[in-house]
Amino acid sequence: MSTNALSARSIMNGLTRRLEIRMLGLALVIAISLSLLSPYFLTANNIFNILDQSVVVGIVAVGMTLVILTGGIDLSVGSVAGMTGIVLGLALQQMPIPLAILCAVLTGAGVGLVSGILTAYFGLAAFVVTLGVMAIARSLAYIFSGQTAISNIPEAMSNIVYTDVFGIPSNVLFLVGLYAVAWAYLTYTKGGRTIYAIGSNKEAARAAGLNVLFYSVLPYILSGALAAVAVTFSISQLLSADPLMGNQMELDAIAAVVIGGASLFGGRGTIIGTLIGVLIMVMIRNGLNLLGVSPFWQGSAIGSIIILALLVERLINWRSGR
Repeated sequence: MSTNALSARSIMNGLTRRLEIRMLGLALVIAISLSLLSPYFLTANNIFNILDQSVVVGIVAVGMTLVILTGGIDLSVGSVAGMTGIVLGLALQQMPIPLAILCAVLTGAGVGLVSGILTAYFGLAAFVVTLGVMAIARSLAYIFSGQTAISNIPEAMSNIVYTDVFGIPSNVLFLVGLYAVAWAYLTYTKGGRTIYAIGSNKEAARAAGLNVLFYSVLPYILSGALAAVAVTFSISQLLSADPLMGNQMELDAIAAVVIGGASLFGGRGTIIGTLIGVLIMVMIRNGLNLLGVSPFWQGSAIGSIIILALLVERLINWRSGR
C-alpha cells in the first residue's frame, strides 16, 4: 500500500474516532431520512424554521456544556428561564428594553452564583442543589406573575428576533456567534483548559495551582445568565411572558450535550459536539411534526433515539478499549 493511501487511511481513522464526526454523520442520516419521508423537510422555509427552533435550547445548552464539563449538572435552567422571563416582563413595564434585559440576565446569573457557591464552596451535590433551585425558581415565577401570563410586552421587543442581517435572522446569528465565542474560550484560554481539568481530576487541578473554586462556580453563573438570554428570545417572539416558560428545557439541554459527546462525569466534550446535538434534537422534533406524529408519542420517539445513540457510542468505545 502506498504512503499516500496509508496517510489517507490514518486520517480517516482519526476522524471516525472523533465523536463529533460520528454525531455529524448521525445528523446527516437523520436529515436524509426525514427528507425522504417528508417533501417539506429540506425546503428553505423549514431549514430556517429548524435554525430558529435551535436558538433557545442551543443557548441554554452552551451553559449546560460548561457545567457538565466540570462534572456538575444544572437541573434548574428551565425554571430559571421561567422566573427570569417573568422578571423581564415586569421590568419592561418600568424600564427601557436594554435595562430590562440586563436586569433579567443579572437575575439569572445571581441564581447561578448561588447554585455554584453551594456546590463548589460547600461541597453539596449539584444534582440536589439545582433540583432545589429548580423548585424555588418555578415557585417564584408563579408568585411574581400572580399566576398569569404577562402579555403587554412592547412590540419593539420583536425586533430582537425578526431583524435580518443579510437575510439571516438576528437570533440565528447570535447563536452562531455565541458558539464561536464558547468554542474559542474552551479551546484557547486558560479558563477553558481549567474547566476541562476540573472535570477530569479536581484534586490534580487544585494541586497544579489552578483556581478551582472560581472556575467551578463560573459555569453555573453563565448557565443561569444564558437561561435568561434564551427566554428573552422566546418572549421577543411571543410578546408574552408565562411562568411556565422553560418547562423541561433542562432535559432538552442535557440531552443535546450528552448526544454531542460530553461525559456526565466531566472532563470530556466539546462545544461543537453540543451544537450538533442541538441540531439532532431539533431535527427529530421538526421531522416528527411534519410527519404528523402525535405530540404524546414524540417524547417516546426522541427518548428512544437518544438512548440508542448513547448505546451505540458506548459499544464503539468498548470495542476501541476506551
